[in-house]
Amino acid sequence: MSTLFGCQFKGANTSDYAYIGGEIINPKNNDVILYNTKGQIIDSLTLDKNNRFIFKIDNLHPGLHSITHGGEYQMLLLEPNDSIMMRLNTYDFDESLVFTGNGAKKNNYLLKTYISNEKEAKQLVRYAKMEPETFNIFVEKRRLKQLADFQKFLNNNDESEFFKSIIEANINYNTYADKEIYPFAYFGNNKLIHIKDLPNDFFSHRKNIDYNASHLSRFFAYNRFLFSHIDNLAIDSYYENHAYHSKFNRHALGYNKSKLDLIDSIITDPIIKNNLLKYKAREYISYNHTEEEANELLDYYLAKSTNEEDKLYMNDLVSSLKLLRQGNPLPNISIVNYNDTEHFINSIITKPTIIYFWSSNSKSQYRNSHYMVDKLKSKFPQTDFISINVNDNNDRFWKNIIDNYKFPTINEFKFKNSKIARKTLAVNYLNKCIIVDQNGIILHSNANIFNSEFDQTFEELLQKKHLIVKQDAL
Repeated sequence: MSTLFGCQFKGANTSDYAYIGGEIINPKNNDVILYNTKGQIIDSLTLDKNNRFIFKIDNLHPGLHSITHGGEYQMLLLEPNDSIMMRLNTYDFDESLVFTGNGAKKNNYLLKTYISNEKEAKQLVRYAKMEPETFNIFVEKRRLKQLADFQKFLNNNDESEFFKSIIEANINYNTYADKEIYPFAYFGNNKLIHIKDLPNDFFSHRKNIDYNASHLSRFFAYNRFLFSHIDNLAIDSYYENHAYHSKFNRHALGYNKSKLDLIDSIITDPIIKNNLLKYKAREYISYNHTEEEANELLDYYLAKSTNEEDKLYMNDLVSSLKLLRQGNPLPNISIVNYNDTEHFINSIITKPTIIYFWSSNSKSQYRNSHYMVDKLKSKFPQTDFISINVNDNNDRFWKNIIDNYKFPTINEFKFKNSKIARKTLAVNYLNKCIIVDQNGIILHSNANIFNSEFDQTFEELLQKKHLIVKQDAL
């Protein structure tokens, strides 16, 4: 690849432009979408016959850009005079991705820290069993080691101050996010009041927070921190209005209004503020609330957001959820089975049914969801399960996964029109599932098969509809 593109990268030592190019093995479609530092599309790049692309970005604004291909997403740091080549295999996107060329070292390092953060996040449930003092020492020691390792890298590589600030932010905010998530994992809803009993220095990182770091507005570690941080800050207002030892309810309307108030009061950057407002409002509205509660929070959100596109999206979401309320018929969308036969979804429902979703781009999610469904099948033999792939990629990617993991093909489907169907069924989270009775009437529009209380919730719904007999009555 360096031979192929090398001649196009010659020029002056300084510039206000950069090149980005690469090769995609097993492409999911023919396009690569390139986004600027604000998340706006720069261009849609078409792969050539060798599955390669190259693009010159003029009037470069240095910072975190991103590319997407077939639903996969990757951030990269571009600065003047960079000429970055990337090579990846879609079958193992992150692990196969490698950068070469001028500017490659910093992006390979950024990728390494991202993968490391992702692995650590998966271990957080286990780490959160530690006592608070032990957990605090553990994550701080890990953070300082990562910063020391980064300093060794800088000692051997001449990189910009901007790059240095990005990596340090990635390391720091990832640790800060773990500390903000910890109380929810350690105390649980029943004992969250004891968040006030954490060591005095547990949240000492809060004095270092920049709530308006516009250059980090699309950075995963930064947003992960802000999401949990806002949740924690709003706990104070929750216990002002609830009994001291009452069970914490994260779906309380007042608590979720407090989160929007906090975002509105402490954040001024419009991109960061609007993004947080949108996702925190969506988090509440997507839960199984009454129509009145959903509308009340929607109005509260609309009064604070300044992003007209987000407002339209949230209005559409509330409209979709009205049709998905318990007791309504499931919207009769078109789905396609493994053998390419099209069905209306209601035509294949003859028993109580759990409809669950997965994406070809989320390996751990689709493996875990199918594994969980296998367990549920043995517990609820009177129930059907419909598996729906949400992607709009070439069918061979969907079918390859089914074949490779030997998933039973009989109840595997994909949306005929993914964009419309996801909007109609409000599939904003892959772990969402919809429960219907034998007539396709909605019993629950936003359940989660990974929730520890799912079995009990499902059984209660079936008993309420007299679709199963209680075990103790047998």
